[in-house]
Amino acid sequence: MEGINHKMITINSINMHVAEMGEGPIVLLLHGFPELWYSWRHQILFLAAHGYHAVAPDLRGYGDTTGAPLHDPTKFTTLHVVGDLVALIDTMGADKVFVVGHDWGAMIAWKLCLFRPDKVKALVNLSVHFAPRNPQQKVVENFRALFGDDHYICRFQEPGEIEAVFASVGTKQVIKKFLTHRDPDPFYFPKDKPFGDEHDTPIVLPSWLTEEDVDYYTKKFEQTGFTGGINYYRCFDLNWELEAPWTNAKVMVPVKFVVGELDLVYNIPHAKEYIHNGGFHKYVPLLEEVVVIEGAAHFITQEVPDKVNQHIFDFLQKF
Repeated sequence: MEGINHKMITINSINMHVAEMGEGPIVLLLHGFPELWYSWRHQILFLAAHGYHAVAPDLRGYGDTTGAPLHDPTKFTTLHVVGDLVALIDTMGADKVFVVGHDWGAMIAWKLCLFRPDKVKALVNLSVHFAPRNPQQKVVENFRALFGDDHYICRFQEPGEIEAVFASVGTKQVIKKFLTHRDPDPFYFPKDKPFGDEHDTPIVLPSWLTEEDVDYYTKKFEQTGFTGGINYYRCFDLNWELEAPWTNAKVMVPVKFVVGELDLVYNIPHAKEYIHNGGFHKYVPLLEEVVVIEGAAHFITQEVPDKVNQHIFDFLQKF
């Protein structure tokens, strides 16, 4: 996209691809799965036009970022990825930055704020609320107990298994299936039907997602495969072990949280009660605002970019 600069930065034993634009305070944009820096294309242009320096990396294991050992899921813990971001922030010469995260990027942003609050001025997190560590139950066990073995997080655990499924479906079809998913119910991947009831449903791209957009994602994931991104899910239980010192720790940076009404994470059992009835605020004491975007689903940076841009800008302007 015109005006967006791309560069490679060697940090933390990987070569990180960064897309950036604009001058001013740095806003670090962290993507999720199965996404790339490209998921922030609308926010990069908007922030650059409004006096900010937008910085969107391809996270470890994704896109044009190279050097992480894809065959070793243990190299994709939250400590590794937060380490990459701390090194990136230092390389940019910043003491503190604004952070905006979505999906896995939101989870990483919560951990960045938990581990290194000194690096973050303020956080706008999208789609995934902060979930405190449960010392009594590992994460995958919890999902399996709630949703069974066919839940996507459970199906992502065995190295190579879901990659083979995605290969049989085709990269472009996988991208389309994920990005157009709007069902707020739990996401299942039965072995005989990889995308559940939606497996055989024809895909009609929404107005906010073009064939050109899909082709960009497809090209990059055909080059790298999906393993890098899936490894984040494979680290859930290892993260649970490593993050024991932060049990009951609170996120002590100013936060705004934005989520789509139809987001499957927002519709996990008990999530709404936790978010709106005080549980969320207990662990994120500087939570200033929760916004639920009516009619929007999970990929809100692309589905409703104008609304997301304005919510980000309004919050950052306070600092």
